[in-house]
Amino acid sequence: MGKKKETAVVLSQERIGAGIMSLWLQTKEIAKEAAPGQFVSVYCKDGTRLLPRPISLCEIDRENKRLRLVYRIAGKGTEEFSHLAAGDSVDLLGPLGNGFPIQEGKALIVGGGIGVPPMLELARTLPGEKVLVMGYRDETYLEEELRNAGPLLLATEDGSKGTKGTVLDAIRENSVKADVLYACGPTPMLRALKAYAGETGMEAWISMEEKMACGIGACLACVCQSAGVDEHSQVKNKRVCKEGPVFNAREVEL
Repeated sequence: MGKKKETAVVLSQERIGAGIMSLWLQTKEIAKEAAPGQFVSVYCKDGTRLLPRPISLCEIDRENKRLRLVYRIAGKGTEEFSHLAAGDSVDLLGPLGNGFPIQEGKALIVGGGIGVPPMLELARTLPGEKVLVMGYRDETYLEEELRNAGPLLLATEDGSKGTKGTVLDAIRENSVKADVLYACGPTPMLRALKAYAGETGMEAWISMEEKMACGIGACLACVCQSAGVDEHSQVKNKRVCKEGPVFNAREVEL
């Protein structure tokens, strides 16, 4: 499986939440080789913004070579992307990074904030029993698609839907039991879930959210602290874009 740079064609784009965009792209080869948990680097057309923006894969349609990217408008680059319309083109590099391993046993699939989108494709891919737990500040998105992928529990900070509080509050409130934990979201959430997995004996795989630059492991801009010495840097670092973004929770310090 190798990364490719290609020009994709926009099929559609819509706003699905406050500052949250859903973008469907027609690719040539990237979608055929992509896996849940991977990402693509999306390039701006504005020449003053040299670095691409990494965006996780929300849905992968390998048969038709299509990708769905769900992202938050967070700066000038993603603001530029939000104006793309059907028929426009955009340059991509991907698929990048290591995705989620597919393991046997009951799965607990957890997403928080903009860490929710990549969990949709994972939920659709994992065979067997699963429970989805998604956390939001207030407004939810992708709820219908997630419910179609498996039993869904919600947590919102303002209590407008589901459990009032965090995803861990929802897990405890509903006494969710599982063999394997998969999670993507902000570091405080991942830290709490790593501790919970340790307490309950679950295998835990977490997708790290870090600022990235090159997307291919060359610049060391996205390193996180690892439990062991990295072969590339010879220090206790791992490159999120290269060795990650998915890690076994035991491999990284949060």
